[in-house]
Amino acid sequence: MKANILVIDDEESIRFTFENFLSNEGYFVSTAKDYNEAISRISEADFDVVFTDIILGNKTGIDILKEIRKIKNNCPVIMITGYPNVETASEAVRMGAFDYIPKPVRQSALIHVAHLAFQHKLIRDENEKYRLNLEAIFRSVKDAIITVDKDLLVVEVNYAAQNICGINRDLIGKSFSILPANCTGKCLDALKNTITLKKGVELQRMECKHNRHSRQVVTINISPLTGRNGEFSGAVMVVRDETRLNNLERNLRERQHLHNIVGQSNSMQKIYALIEDLADVETTVLITGESGTGKELVAEAIHYKGKRSNKPLVKVNCSALSETLLESELFGHIKGAFTGADRDKTGRFQRSDGGTIFLDEIGDVSLNMQLRLLRVLQEKVIERVGDSTPIKVDVRIIAATNQDLLKKVKRGQFREDLYYRLKVMELALPPLRERKDDIPFLLNHCLQKFNKKLNKNIDAVSEDVQKIFMDYPWPGNIRELENTLEHAFIVCHQNTITIDHLPQSLRDFYNEKTPVTSDEGEIGQQAVLKALEKTGWNKSKAARLLGVNVRTIYRKLEKFNISTEKIK
Repeated sequence: MKANILVIDDEESIRFTFENFLSNEGYFVSTAKDYNEAISRISEADFDVVFTDIILGNKTGIDILKEIRKIKNNCPVIMITGYPNVETASEAVRMGAFDYIPKPVRQSALIHVAHLAFQHKLIRDENEKYRLNLEAIFRSVKDAIITVDKDLLVVEVNYAAQNICGINRDLIGKSFSILPANCTGKCLDALKNTITLKKGVELQRMECKHNRHSRQVVTINISPLTGRNGEFSGAVMVVRDETRLNNLERNLRERQHLHNIVGQSNSMQKIYALIEDLADVETTVLITGESGTGKELVAEAIHYKGKRSNKPLVKVNCSALSETLLESELFGHIKGAFTGADRDKTGRFQRSDGGTIFLDEIGDVSLNMQLRLLRVLQEKVIERVGDSTPIKVDVRIIAATNQDLLKKVKRGQFREDLYYRLKVMELALPPLRERKDDIPFLLNHCLQKFNKKLNKNIDAVSEDVQKIFMDYPWPGNIRELENTLEHAFIVCHQNTITIDHLPQSLRDFYNEKTPVTSDEGEIGQQAVLKALEKTGWNKSKAARLLGVNVRTIYRKLEKFNISTEKIK
């Protein structure tokens, strides 16, 4: 393949010489005597190499170069000059010239530079072909593709990124770190992790909370980029929008968990729906329910599923602090505000600015503190202890209580105006005894949790234990269930948890609930005494040893007139 070359010079002898030398090498040569003729030639044909004189009447070879670049032609341009100097050469190169050749022109130099320029053109054309192919692939892929260098500067962005991430090609050359203004920025943390560790990262079914798509669910895959020699150059991130698939799956089956909340009962499905409805609404939420029902987990879910998720979630247990300490903890204080205040302290309302504050056990705060909280809710301002300067805060308040606040209002123990301010949206959590369908899911969740925490391999609970768990009223709710299983994990040294591994309270419950066996009458006095001696005179252990209900032991003691002095 031979090049198509254009020679532009106002001297006919130069044009003739170039045409003669280059034609003899097999090149196709066209000539132009001035700027206008050259532009006409360039508009009519594609040239692989252009030689142009620096001086072209009232125009220059630089003007030719600019016109060629305007049409995004990869054609190398070589300047012909009769007065070569550093300034001329640097200006030509700065404008994008491939090289320059001085007059008088030597044949060998001309052929050499023409050959190099043509080879350069072939390489640039090949690269452009790959670039266009890659661009076509990028355009056709429905997943967002973003590549960054090792300094997190954006190298390439495909068109799908505009719709999925709100990122367009204007970001190329800029730092990816400006993106958190548009979303939660979790992808930025993952990219930084890949850049630092040079390892891939996968984020499955993540809610990206983009401003344009508040409920968007995506899966993100990030891989390091390396060259032929293994040198690390950056990372590529592929973002797949799975919102539609996620919604379809949710419609096809009931969810078994949300955030760290476990359960698929009808009552929990309603709780999940409420959490999602409340996540991006700025209203105050009051979470009610018995101790151990998971009020703190619900508060976390509301925060982390909402648009404030990349801001702090600050928790306060209002019942754990005296009124003075609680006031200082919530609002902060200045140095010298009270004895022991040796420095300024930032309160938790300020620390949660832009995010969420969770006020647990709100029913235990004093009337004076209730008045201060009411002002925060109404005016969004606080005052530090010892300072009257109002401080503006942007905080969402989520409160929780296990008490009946309305009864406290009627007794004058809780401000009515604060009660209704807090109760804009109430989320009432059912006790575990009213959602026993969730116990199998909670059991499975706890098995995985405690196996990991305690480095064990317990894969099941016995049928008797499952029956106890389903029958037991769980006054301590989920917290009691977790504590029960953690106790069992600690004492269990096999693969299955049995009744013997449960705390005494649940074993007693089992013994009280177990029906009296038909053959209990066959147990004689000696058998009862022997069982009691073996178990240290513990009637519950003796009953389990004999395989009867503890009530049977009481009957036998009475029937055989056995002294109960030693019995526990």
